[in-house]
Amino acid sequence: MESISCIPKLPSYYLRQSSCRGLICSLFRFLLIFLFNPFIFELGYFLMISFLGYLALMVTKPGTRTSFRPKDFDLFFTSVSSATVSSMSTVEMEVFSNTQLIIMTILMLLGGEIFTSMLGLHIAKSKIAKFHDNKVDVELNSSNNNFSDRIELGVVTLSQSESEQKPNIHNGLKTFEKNSSTIKYKCIKCLAYVVLGYLLVVHIGGSTLISLYIILVPSARRVLKSKGIEIQTFAVFTTVSTFANCGFVPTNENMIVFKNNSGLLLLLIPLLLIGNTLYPVILRFTIWCLEKITRRMEFSYMLKHYNELGYSHMLSGLHSVLLLVTVLGFIAVQLILFCAMEWKSEAMDGLSGYQKFVASLFQTVNSRHAGEMVVDLSIISPAILVLFVLMMYLPPYTTFDPAIGGCQEGDASEKQVGNRRKTLVESLIFSQLSYLTIFVILICITERQKMKEDPLNFNVLNVVTEVVSAYGNVGFSTGYSCKRRLNSEGDCKDAWYGLVGRFSTEGKFILILVMFFGRLKKFSMKQGKAWKLS
Repeated sequence: MESISCIPKLPSYYLRQSSCRGLICSLFRFLLIFLFNPFIFELGYFLMISFLGYLALMVTKPGTRTSFRPKDFDLFFTSVSSATVSSMSTVEMEVFSNTQLIIMTILMLLGGEIFTSMLGLHIAKSKIAKFHDNKVDVELNSSNNNFSDRIELGVVTLSQSESEQKPNIHNGLKTFEKNSSTIKYKCIKCLAYVVLGYLLVVHIGGSTLISLYIILVPSARRVLKSKGIEIQTFAVFTTVSTFANCGFVPTNENMIVFKNNSGLLLLLIPLLLIGNTLYPVILRFTIWCLEKITRRMEFSYMLKHYNELGYSHMLSGLHSVLLLVTVLGFIAVQLILFCAMEWKSEAMDGLSGYQKFVASLFQTVNSRHAGEMVVDLSIISPAILVLFVLMMYLPPYTTFDPAIGGCQEGDASEKQVGNRRKTLVESLIFSQLSYLTIFVILICITERQKMKEDPLNFNVLNVVTEVVSAYGNVGFSTGYSCKRRLNSEGDCKDAWYGLVGRFSTEGKFILILVMFFGRLKKFSMKQGKAWKLS
């Protein structure tokens, strides 16, 4: 028995230490997997910048134009609304000081879809950078070893010249350059710089043009002077908000106060489109132009192998054309209906024919995800309001493709059924429309007393508009009007903020959840397929 126990036993202290180290390593790996989940990462990102924005808004002083100080929960709501580019407002914009407007500008910039997609490109680049460098070392070592082996085995004789030996190494490097992982790394790196340049050019150019317009047009300059808003702050804030499709404007009345300034509206319309619905079209066109000018292999590879980059905003040429046609088609349909219904309405009073057309175009373009308003939505016809609700619900890259869209979807669904088995949790997940219905029901419950006492302001259509607007990160709202109250008793003061400003704290909290859900809806857009409506 003594000979069997010749292997020394480790003390229990070392065993416990080893087990603890293994447990810590396992927990660390789990945290890495958990944190690098795209959904968890983006959710944490938006929660972090929303909380930091709330702290910044809370410690800074409000504007001196009014003695009103927003509540802390309203400041948090505003921070979330800015970070998720939703522009849902519970307080008037002119309450905020110049410093607070700058803070909101930073939040809108950090929360914009194009900026966050650029961060995603840098993260993807860093993930494959180490693998790329290691593979280069392995390939070079392998090439050198094979070359030296051939010398030792006599395959390459000493009589060969140095000029004949070098091409063998260069050929190995050229073969490696054709490796897909290497090209992918270079393309992602190049694409990240293209997106960064895109952001800089648009923001610098947009801010400059808006500043010049305000300086050169006296009527627009008088509006900002009367409200105590600095021209440069307005230009940068409006450019960032418009390009990110947020919809916030430093004035209480949003863009209604500028409805006579058609030139300013025409400057903002391109920013609205290239920052959201037409971004893939402009991005592909930019890369095509760069490929023609520079003749670089990376741009050519991006255009041909866009799917391999993992960048959802890179679409094929056909898809980009169809997206362009769809976006312009939606705008045309809305513009025709809006002009037919609202041309002689109260919302267009005091405008010339040209100004009415530009205002109508501006309003219809904003309905897809931007949320800036040049007319009061509370006085437009219910038919147009329902149309706007539909437009807000549609995803930004909705494309009409009867020829191949249905086939692709069918093929994808068949592959999904064939390749993997649905779990119980995946089968129980609802569709987007189901979740919106649940959110509307919850708000109707929290605001049931107001819906009973004030049915004209708190009607179901207005609540649905508020919820879908938060889900689409748009910011459209019918607002609240004291004139629509059935019971005129008590003090009531009209204010330039959304209907959500009259919600209870519980209702506002539900709308915060809707804004987060809408900002991250891309992770659940394909769910709910297990529920068959038959």
